[in-house]
Amino acid sequence: MTAPLMPKATAVWLVENTTLTFQQIADFCELHELEIQAIADGDIAYNIMGVSPITNGQLTLEEIQRCEADEKARLVATPLEKNVKERNAKAKKVLSPTQRAEKPNAILWILKNCPEVIDSQICKLIGTTKPTIASIREGSHSNMANLRPINPMAVGLCSEKELEKAMLISQQQAELKENKGRKKTKKKAASKADGVAKKRGRPKKEVTEKVAKKEKKSAKAKKESKAKAAKKATKAKKAPKAKAAKKAE
Repeated sequence: MTAPLMPKATAVWLVENTTLTFQQIADFCELHELEIQAIADGDIAYNIMGVSPITNGQLTLEEIQRCEADEKARLVATPLEKNVKERNAKAKKVLSPTQRAEKPNAILWILKNCPEVIDSQICKLIGTTKPTIASIREGSHSNMANLRPINPMAVGLCSEKELEKAMLISQQQAELKENKGRKKTKKKAASKADGVAKKRGRPKKEVTEKVAKKEKKSAKAKKESKAKAAKKATKAKKAPKAKAAKKAE
């Protein structure tokens, strides 16, 4: 059995509105019996508003009355609530405090060793947020001085398959973006050519042919100018030698 939605608030309501034992409330809310006793004494959770499990559909009044009559009985959640809780328990990752503390280090490891993984995939892998990833990437994280890269697989934050899947998805998305960018540039070039052709009242093929001819002419002119420059240079080099030969004669 997993804890109900807002277990402490539910425990506060059950303490205030029922005659259930601390053990019964603790078992249903998955809290320690001493914690329920502290709630009853007002030592903790005094600023938490109680939430009724009956209005939330987590319990029925008959179930509460049954357990009030028998101290050994245990509260059983409604079938719908039970199914929801089981589904949520399968979906979510239950992390220890040490694993939670290693999240920034794992993010740093991924950013250094797998830079192709996009932020959305890191969020799914580690269970973090995009602002946290951005702060670690930029070096503005509050605990940046103490961070050290740690493999998330070694800490148990993700498996090797999950990391490989995230890398594949990231690569596919990067390729899609590149293809979209190429298509956009092609479309822009085509629209420009169409615009030029419309302005001059000529078809697109004629415009491209004229551009190609101009480019060929400019290339020829460049070659001719280079050849002339080379001839001048050779003449300039031979001139002093010819003068020296004449003087010797």
